[in-house]
Amino acid sequence: MQQLGSQKDSNAWIAQTWAAFCLSIGMTTTGIIYLPVDLWVKGFMGMGLGFSVASTFSLSKTQRDLHEAVRLTSRIEEAKLDKILAQNGVAKQTKE
Repeated sequence: MQQLGSQKDSNAWIAQTWAAFCLSIGMTTTGIIYLPVDLWVKGFMGMGLGFSVASTFSLSKTQRDLHEAVRLTSRIEEAKLDKILAQNGVAKQTKE
C-alpha cells in the first residue's frame, strides 16, 4: 500500500503566513481606528473584522477536515483493494 506522508510546511512558509496574517489584521485595525467617523461606526467595522476573521478560521478548518476525510476514505479503499488482490494472488503494480 502506498504511504501518504504528512505534508510538512517549511518554517519560512509558516513564518510568512503568520506575518501576513498579523500585518493584515494590524493594518486593518489601524485603519479603522484612524477613520474620521463616529465611534459607533468604528465599533461596527471592528465587529465586522472580527466576524470575518472568525468565519475564515471556521471555513479553513472545515476545508481541512473535508480533505482529510477524503484522504482517509481513499486509504481505506486502497487497503480493501490490496486485500482483494492479495487473496486472489494478483501482484499489485507499483509506480517506480
